[in-house]
This record gives sequence, C-alpha cells and structure tokens, in this order.
Amino acid sequence: MTTGARSGRLFGVGVGPGDPELITLKAQRALRQAQVVAYPCARHGRSNARSIICSELVHGQIEFPMIYPVTTEETDHPGGYEAALSEFYDQMAAQIADHLENGRDVAVVCEGDPFFYGSYMYLHDRLAHRFPTQVIPGVTSIMGAAAQLGTPLVRRDAEFTVLPGTLCEEVLAAKLSRPGAFAIMKLGRNFAKVKRAIETAGLTERALFIERATMTEERVLPLGEVDPLQAPYFSLILIPDTAAARVQEPARPAGWICVVGLGPGAADWITPEAQQALSEATDLVGYHAYLDRIPVRAGQRRFGSDNKVEADRARHALSLAESGRRVCVVSSGDPGIFAMASAVLECVDTGPPAWRALDIRILPGLSAMQAAASRVGSPLGHDFCVISLSDRLKPWDMIAKRLEAAASADYAIAIYNPISSQRLWQLAEARKILARHRGPETPVVLARSVGRSGEHVTVTDLERFDPSQADMQTVILIGSSTTRGLVLANGRRLIYTPRSYGERGPGA
Repeated sequence: MTTGARSGRLFGVGVGPGDPELITLKAQRALRQAQVVAYPCARHGRSNARSIICSELVHGQIEFPMIYPVTTEETDHPGGYEAALSEFYDQMAAQIADHLENGRDVAVVCEGDPFFYGSYMYLHDRLAHRFPTQVIPGVTSIMGAAAQLGTPLVRRDAEFTVLPGTLCEEVLAAKLSRPGAFAIMKLGRNFAKVKRAIETAGLTERALFIERATMTEERVLPLGEVDPLQAPYFSLILIPDTAAARVQEPARPAGWICVVGLGPGAADWITPEAQQALSEATDLVGYHAYLDRIPVRAGQRRFGSDNKVEADRARHALSLAESGRRVCVVSSGDPGIFAMASAVLECVDTGPPAWRALDIRILPGLSAMQAAASRVGSPLGHDFCVISLSDRLKPWDMIAKRLEAAASADYAIAIYNPISSQRLWQLAEARKILARHRGPETPVVLARSVGRSGEHVTVTDLERFDPSQADMQTVILIGSSTTRGLVLANGRRLIYTPRSYGERGPGA
C-alpha cells in the first residue's frame, strides 16, 4: 500500500445497527477526526447511516453522501444489477481516492460491521492496497436484534449459522433443517420465500422477527403477522437453538407513554424536557393541529385525530405503549389543564390491568393563560381560578354555579373554551354572571393564538367587553376587584393584580 507523507488514511467505520449509543469509542474518535465523512444514501436523500452519526459530525467536515443507483435488484443497466453496483463502487472509490491523495482522512460509515455483509468491503477491495487503512468493527444487527428480543441465540456447543435471504427456497429449507441456531438476513422482497422455507423446516414456532432493530422505528412481530409486501430490507429473523429458546413469543421491548405539553404556540416555549421526549418517541399521538407543530423525524410514526376523540386517542396511545412503543401524547399548553393527561389517566383507571404497569409520565408545558397574562402584565398575580365554558363534558348548570362562586369570592378568572360554532350564547351569559359581582371598570383581556402567527391581544373592561370578539382560540382573563392598570413611560399599558389584598376587596 502507498504510505506517502501526504496520503490520507482510510477508515472503514462500523457504527452498529441503529442506536447511536452503540457506536464504539474508537468509531466515535475516527468520525470526529476525519476530514471527510462518507456514508451510503438512498436516491430520495435519506440516509440511515448519517442519522446514526449526525451527533458525531464536526463543523467544517466534508460530507460525502454515496447515492446508490439502485435499491432493489431491478435496474435498466445493460449489465444488470451486479454491473450497476460494480460501476457505482468504482466511481465512489475514485472520488474517495481523490480525497486521500490530497492528504484528507476519509471515514466511510457502514451500518453494523464493515466486514459483515457491509457495503464498505467493496470500497476496501478497491482502495486498501493503495492507502493506509484501518477497519473499526461495529455491533452487528444480529446481536442488536438478539439483545432487543431478550433472546440468547446459542448455548454451550450449539452451532450458529447466518443465512442470506437471497438463497433459493430449497437451499434455505435444507440448511434450516440442520441442528443449531440461525439468523436470516436480507429479507425485504425475499420475505415470502424465507417464510415458506422456515415452515418447511418446521421452525415457525421458534422464529422471531424484528425490523430496524435498535432504531427508533423498531418493530417486533410474530412471523405470521408480517405483511410480505411490507417487510423492509433492514429486518431479520432469528431462530434460537432449542436449548436457548426459553419462550415461544419474542420478549417485547419496554414501552412508555409520555403526555407532553407543547406550550400555547411558540416553539421557544417547548421545554427541553418535552423536546427530549419527543425526540426519543417512536410514535406521536394527538390532535392534527398539534402534531403539525412538531418537526417530522425519519421513522417516527404519527397518529392524528379530531379534537373531540380524546378517549379514543388515549386508548390508542396506551395500546401502542403496551406493545413496546415509546409514545408521546401531545397537548397544547399544559397537558394537565383541560387536556390529554386526564384523558390518559381515566383510560388507565378503567382499562386493562396491563396499562397500570406502564411507565407513564406527564411533562408540563407553559399554559395558554400564563402566556396570555405575560402579554399584558400580571393579571393573575393573586388568587385566581380557571373555568372552561365548554358544556360537552359537564352541564351548563355546573358551569354557571362555578362562575357564580368564583365571582362572588373575588377571584381573578381565566376562561378557556369561551365560545364555538355550536355554543354561541354561554359567554354572554357568563358576562352577566360576572357583572353581578364586579364593577364595569374590571379589566378584561382577550388573548387569541398567543405565540402563533395570528396572535391578537385586546385589553378592555367588563362594561365594553364584546363576547363576539372571542372564539375557541381565545383565552379570556377577568380581573378581580383589586386588579388595576398602569401606563409606562413609553405609553404601554399593563395590568396587574397586587399580591396583597389590602382594603379594596369586597366588604372593606
């Protein structure tokens, strides 16, 4: 091999099956030190390999996506599939050689292990005799899958055989008929054939299917439930040795459910804790409009629904978590204030016992009333209460009773869900109830879509308050008897409720 002083070094870097935490320290160091990082990439632009290493990339590095010309064995290349790939690797090797000849170290990223069905080996064959080369092993998909399934593959002196799903059905069935444990890779379009071979060998009960092992979109299914047309290339079947196979069903990965508050609108108002949960989730469940506020992540599934099916949404999320998924149920504002936290817990309370064993977390969010109050000062600076005017889940008589009690007790009041296309009269009635206990000068704030593009905040008083100005996107704040206004030097008007009640309260 050439060892000239100006030659760069070639690294074949195994980065494991998908979980970024399975990257070795040696691979991490090579990725951070290389001037050029090359990785396989599909024609649509997505790269599983890059998604694994994205947090290891360093500013100023040259990224070199190696865009594969084919993703299946079908091609219009005159020499067929093998010729198309050979030509592709020739081209990639030539471009990598240019970097190496100019003294740049090149790290070629390979999912799993570079020398175990790894794409890197074809570049190694073309370049290793010309440049200083180091191959860094990685965790294979087989071992990642076995760990996720919680299934030992072999014990003592049992044999272990790795088979490519590209073999013909008869050969597969014959090899599977021998004693020992097996891993079958390269499924995808070969799945139906592989399944038939497993059935012929009488191993269906021992076969464990897992797709995208250790990735965020990991899925475990019984072999009989896999759609042959939907089995991805990044899937495999493990068949443990008889002595190692302690259970017939695959052990499900531990799932969790997290009810997340997104805040009222602005992306900056989502807490780091909520952002972390959203990034770790395999599935997002929520009202369509709220899901639209979350950036799309490759492999992460989304289940959007109407805003009036909270219980159905909660049950779906709990079922996903029970199956081993990591689920975030998203709410606007704070999930514990007229939102999905109660819906999820109600379903746990009345649902199957398995749901009580789930890891359930509630992550707080900035509420709409807090955001609205901040825009005008501090109208909720003393005792206050929060009331929803929606009578979908409670009768109007109870709402009126609570309004009367809160007004007579001189609370500042935050009103949610004030009006809708099907509820046109309740807000005007609420105004009448409040007016019996508050003066006409009592400050009223109407805050619509706070933190979003259509934000509009109006400060008025109880006498001039027009209910027609509100809609379901509006939070209304009603001051107490002590709430007052002040004008800053620049003319800006703020309102606040003093911390001490003083002599201005009722009965003074």
